Amino acid sequence: MAEPFRTSRMVEFHDTDMAGIMHFAAFFCYMESAEHELLRSLGLSINSMFDGHPVSFPRVAASCEYRSPAHCEEFLDIAVAVQRIGQRSVTYSFTFTHGERLVAEGQMTSVCCRMKPGHRPESTPIPADVAKQLSQFAA
Repeated sequence: MAEPFRTSRMVEFHDTDMAGIMHFAAFFCYMESAEHELLRSLGLSINSMFDGHPVSFPRVAASCEYRSPAHCEEFLDIAVAVQRIGQRSVTYSFTFTHGERLVAEGQMTSVCCRMKPGHRPESTPIPADVAKQLSQFAA
């Protein structure tokens, strides 16, 4: 089993509710940011060019289970693992911790799509070299 990609982020005031607890929706933004960081660590981007075509990875599914509250100005460690690499999609898992405390666990699936101005995104196979790079974080 490969080591997950790791990043951290401080819970900011604007990500919390009136009680100073991180709002449930903010976890999805943090998952997206962590995915982007993972891609950048590989020299990739959420918006890339492959074979002369603009390609992006829109999300088609996302979920999160909350285990304990995260508070304003706490630092969360975020571990990102690649759960599955399909022909056209990649599924990531996210584990949020504060110290030894499990805060949340999430999952997100993104589909590789060719982007044409004025048209809907069109799913396309993940380039083999991208799949190979992602596989180093396979769970």
